[in-house]
Amino acid sequence: MTDISKTRKQINGIDERLVALLTERMACSREIAAYKKENGLSVSDERREREVLSRVSELARPDEAGYVQSVYETIFSVSRACQSRYLYDDAPLRKRIETAKETTDPVFPSYAVVACQGIEGAYSQLAADRMFRSPSVMYFGRFEGVFSAVSGGMCRYGVLPIENSTAGSVNEVYDLMRKNKFYIVRSIKYKVRHCLLAKPGVLLSEITEVYSHEQALSQCSAFLSKLPNIKITACENTAIAARLASRNEDRGVAALSSPECAELYGLSIVAEDVMNSDNNYTRFICISQNLEIYPGSDKISLMMSLPHKPGSLSRVISKFSALGLNLTKLESRPIAGRDFEFTFYFDVRADVSASDVTALLCEFEKEIDDFSYLGSYIEEA
Repeated sequence: MTDISKTRKQINGIDERLVALLTERMACSREIAAYKKENGLSVSDERREREVLSRVSELARPDEAGYVQSVYETIFSVSRACQSRYLYDDAPLRKRIETAKETTDPVFPSYAVVACQGIEGAYSQLAADRMFRSPSVMYFGRFEGVFSAVSGGMCRYGVLPIENSTAGSVNEVYDLMRKNKFYIVRSIKYKVRHCLLAKPGVLLSEITEVYSHEQALSQCSAFLSKLPNIKITACENTAIAARLASRNEDRGVAALSSPECAELYGLSIVAEDVMNSDNNYTRFICISQNLEIYPGSDKISLMMSLPHKPGSLSRVISKFSALGLNLTKLESRPIAGRDFEFTFYFDVRADVSASDVTALLCEFEKEIDDFSYLGSYIEEA
């Protein structure tokens, strides 16, 4: 019978030697980083990594070569993270981040001019009311108008829905994010309540048509499936749906919208909380033309396009893993005009003040052609 205590003692001795050797290897890695910086070389050297993997695989037993490769891929990730600290200590992105931290007010403003899609009563406006104590809201017919208002300096901020816990991502917003220059400065998760609204006195049995935004219709699909003879009409916004119902001469026209819109547009609630799930939240982002980083920011958003070849995405993810960072969202959107190429959107729980985190962002900006740092911010529950 194997003496497990004796075997574990052997493993402890091996671990001590491994740590010493890894420390020695990291010292060599820092020397290589100094050479790369002097000669303008990048952190990643895929040719060198392939050579090392090939060599160590030959040294291993055939049935353990895959395990050895996995260990060395982790070592490569850690080495790259270490080298990034030295190569990018004076990178332009690091300077932009440091400047933003120094110049941003310590408290998020309570008043601002804010762009929202829709009309009064839209969920974007309700979310803006949560973010700001007294916002002056400018309304735009399309999400694109919100981006244009911010980039053109018409509004300091814009509030946009980005994803829903039931219906998923708002694809139009993600597609526009790739086309526009902006920074995220705040985010909230807003609990969405959809109610069936109609003119006062109208009964459920009298309703013949329901207006709402396509996301709201999706979020209330189970309720709508029980009304098979009702016509469903998608429109630009839930608040617009409520206004259309209030102005329509046909008493049978109703809207899926918020309780706030019932009061705003003189409607009555025919059915309350008709969402598929009571746990129905929409995440809204607040965007700005300028980079603002407020104290306590612990979330980072990034966007990048990667080469269409094996391992491109996994190598990026491994860099987060090497630093112990929690990747909370990964969204992909196809790039128009390019076959099977995608833009990837990342949300990461991380403090941009940490030097290794900033170094990683600088590495991405330096080595990925199509990369955007979208900001560091607080997300309110």
